Amino acid sequence: MRIALAQFNPVVGDIAGNAKKIVDLANAAMAQGADILLTPELALTGYSPEDLLLRDSFYREVAKGLDVIEQLDGITVIVGHPARIGNERFNAATVLRDGHRLGQYHKMQLPNNEVFDECRYFTPGATPLVFEQNGVKVGVLICEDIWHLEPAAETADAGAELILALNASPFHRDKIETRQQMARFRVEETGLPMAYVQLVGGQDELVFDGASFALNKAGEVAAQAAAYDEELLLVDYAGGDFQPGKLAALPDMLESVYRALVVGVRDYIGKNGFPGALLGLSGGIDSALTLAVAVDALGADKVHAVMMPSRYTADISVTDSRDMIARLGVKYDEIEIWPMYESFMAALAPSFQGLEMDTTEENLQARIRGTLLMALSNKSGKLVLTTGNKSEMTTGYCTLYGDMAGGFAVLKDVAKTLVFELCRWRNTVSDVIPERIITRPPSAELRPDQKDQDSLPPYEILDAIMARYVEDNQSAADIIAAGYAEADVNRVVRLLKINEYKRRQAPVGPRVTPRGFGKDWRYPITNKFS
Repeated sequence: MRIALAQFNPVVGDIAGNAKKIVDLANAAMAQGADILLTPELALTGYSPEDLLLRDSFYREVAKGLDVIEQLDGITVIVGHPARIGNERFNAATVLRDGHRLGQYHKMQLPNNEVFDECRYFTPGATPLVFEQNGVKVGVLICEDIWHLEPAAETADAGAELILALNASPFHRDKIETRQQMARFRVEETGLPMAYVQLVGGQDELVFDGASFALNKAGEVAAQAAAYDEELLLVDYAGGDFQPGKLAALPDMLESVYRALVVGVRDYIGKNGFPGALLGLSGGIDSALTLAVAVDALGADKVHAVMMPSRYTADISVTDSRDMIARLGVKYDEIEIWPMYESFMAALAPSFQGLEMDTTEENLQARIRGTLLMALSNKSGKLVLTTGNKSEMTTGYCTLYGDMAGGFAVLKDVAKTLVFELCRWRNTVSDVIPERIITRPPSAELRPDQKDQDSLPPYEILDAIMARYVEDNQSAADIIAAGYAEADVNRVVRLLKINEYKRRQAPVGPRVTPRGFGKDWRYPITNKFS
């Protein structure tokens, strides 16, 4: 028996388009001798449809999509989709063969943590599904089911000889390895081989990384699809086990994060119909990495970079920006902001009379730049990519309606220390980021001789505290007990707390850690807990 794992990139809500893709994949699989086509979780609608799942008309379109796929002859298709029965909704997989529906499985374990809200939408299933193909009894599971013992055990008890799992598991660092280990646990417990198909592509702040695989009875990887690319992976089952097949190499952590950012940008821009991307280039490391990601995602012809120097912008910042532009070949403009700044200051002079200069004047420069970028965006239709990183989002070291103005925050979940690592990794592929951008001390260049560390703890300390508090959910006391200076910990936690209002107004951006400032970070803005 040959099984085709359809690792593909659906578009949320494009049910007719997704159904056509599934039909095309089924035909391609049949041409290669496949008996079964296994699609990812909610493949027909894309993951996740969120509150579209509450609309009656959505299920009418799902029914039409299933009818289209049901017309296929010569192959069994297991398609992931939402199902409504009476007043209940299910995260379902329907088994279709030659115009017949052999059964429908309902996901038993519904995740309701991190970025997941499945209990908001779905009722958990209670019954395993086992169907017969070529004399083999095949069990079906969906995503979170394999992270728990019971669904796989119940499927084995129902007579399954192998397990097929449909998945839409969002990426974060080291997630591929974690998924394979969870699947291995289920294989060891049940003694059944397992094929695991994973979604690929970007959906708002989520990235799906592909890397579908099959484990034999020994828990070894018998076949492995590439990460981040659409692929039809063929897996042969014979003699009661999966046979050795294609084994694609998996990326290391830095390559994986970088490629996740690229996929996130590519699909957010592409699926939403923007003609390209626009960003402010500063000569600093964050905008350099954002530019590299944008070009890798979209191509140089769809990216427009704008340098907006002021009297505080170092000459080397302009020189390094021009150098990077020459290496990448994107459209480039320079717009001097100081005359505009002086006009603003003249208009504000009566109101500011007698008051000392402070961050107000710094923020004004950032807001002028944001206004220029948004004007260029309105005129061209290109989406503004913001360049701030997770360390800045944590501490509020960013300007609302200034450098935060834009439509997609590429580095929103990337700590500053990781920004440096990703830049160095990208230069191992091709030398696109000038070395001086990487080695210079970071600066917002909004006042004379400004350095980030004038306002923040050293990034290696800040990022370590941030990771423990935000991603690992440790308390300030826990972090201090781990050896971090009390003053640094209290400072970072205080900045995190008082800047929640900024994060709530920030653009979405790709999630690459176990906890980003998106769906999985839901803290009240008005908050006196300490």
